[in-house]
Formats: sequence, C-alpha cells, structure tokens
Amino acid sequence: MPIGRELIEKFPHCVKLICEAGTGYNNIDIEAAKEKNISVCNVPGYSSEAVAQLVITFILNLTSSLSEQQRMIENKNYDNFTKYLKVPHFEIQNKTLGVIGAGAIGQQVMKVAKALGMNILVYSRTSKDLGDLDVKFVSLDGLLKESDFITLHCPLTPGTKYLINKSKLELMKPQAFIINTARGAIINEADLIEALKNKKIAGAALDVQEQEPPELNNPLFNMKNVILTPHIGWRCLESRQRLLNLLANNIEAFIKGSPINIVQ
Repeated sequence: MPIGRELIEKFPHCVKLICEAGTGYNNIDIEAAKEKNISVCNVPGYSSEAVAQLVITFILNLTSSLSEQQRMIENKNYDNFTKYLKVPHFEIQNKTLGVIGAGAIGQQVMKVAKALGMNILVYSRTSKDLGDLDVKFVSLDGLLKESDFITLHCPLTPGTKYLINKSKLELMKPQAFIINTARGAIINEADLIEALKNKKIAGAALDVQEQEPPELNNPLFNMKNVILTPHIGWRCLESRQRLLNLLANNIEAFIKGSPINIVQ
C-alpha cells in the first residue's frame, strides 16, 4: 500500500505516527512525512526465521530439481522413473552461498546454511559484527563470481534498485542460482528473464517480483528453471501474529514517549 506525498500532505496535524506493518518501508514517502513532522516506524525481525526457511527451501528444491520433477509427473512424463534421472541433482554441502545484506534475515539464512555445510560469502554496504558466524566478507562482484547460490536480503532503496542487472548477472557462474525474498526491483526483471532464457545462469527462485502481482503473461510463469511464489516468505501464521504484537508495541511505546524502531 503506497503512502505517497499527495496522501501524506492531506493528513491532519493530529497525525504523528505512520507505523509500517512490516520491515520494508519503501512504500512510504519518508521525506514528505519528515516535512509534516510525522514519525515513521517499522517492524524489523518479525519474520526472520520464516523468510530464512523459505530461502533454504528454495535451495533444497533447486539442488534436487524438485519442482521440475513434479511438473514432469503432472505432464505424464515418467522418464525419471523408467529410464534414468534426467534433471540436475546434487548435494549442497561445500557449495558456496553468497548473501547480499547481513541484517536479521541474512544472518538467519547464514546460520542454517552453515549447519548444512555451506560456505558463506557476504556483501554488505555497512560493516556488521556477525559474532561466531564463520563467513567471509567480499565485494559484490567477488560474491557474484564465486557463489553457487546468491540470496538477496537488502532493503529496496534508490541505491539498491536494479542492484542486480545485466552486467552483474553476467558475472555469475552458468550453473549458479539466484534467490530473491527481499524486494522485486532489486533485480532488473527484464535482464533476469534474458539471462534465464539464454541460460547465462542456471535458474532463479523468486518470492518477490518487480510488479506485484505480476502480469499473467509474465515469462517467469512458464520458465522451467524458475520457482515463483506470491510474496509468502513473511506470511507464516506464527510470523503474522508476531507482527501484530510488535506493531502494537511500537504504537504503545510511541504513545508513552519512548518510540522504538523509528526509521524517520
């Protein structure tokens, strides 16, 4: 739900807080809110585990070509059973996972991936203390070149829009996969479709798209090397209840004069 300048300027002066019911707040015109002396807060961390679980689910699906195998059965193609396995199938231990963004969700992904035996490369625009996590910080280009899987966990800002574009996709290994559970426009979707069509990369798993919902004629729907889900990473029952609880905490703290999770 976009809350742009035109709407914010119509708010009466009694409006003092906009509370984003989620982590990302790119839908709010922060500058317009600031000009009207309206605070903006968000709810970070409520879905870290849920989104991380979806990322790992994507990785496990991609390593076993699970989605493709199920499509073959739906199409009455039983060659995997009657002849030999015709799709890629490989282990994930010792594979390299590149994590772009080292916030709460990114760190949760790292923890699970490490438990599964993956090597972790991290690119972050701000320095992070990751404690005991055994990871290596690298440049963005270095991460794209070396990773077998790349997962995005940065906010959508003017600086990260189309962070992954044609030139960046060309740095990836042809056998590498990209996963996006953050915001669709961090990847230039047209460039991604071109790379997937031309098999410049092995595939993609996308819980977010540049336009949501996507147009029904979007080529991504019909690509065998793509897994699409409708922005469900945060939607687990437990995470939604947690979101409501934290949302109430934000509002209560603001009323008491000790605001928390303020982004502006």
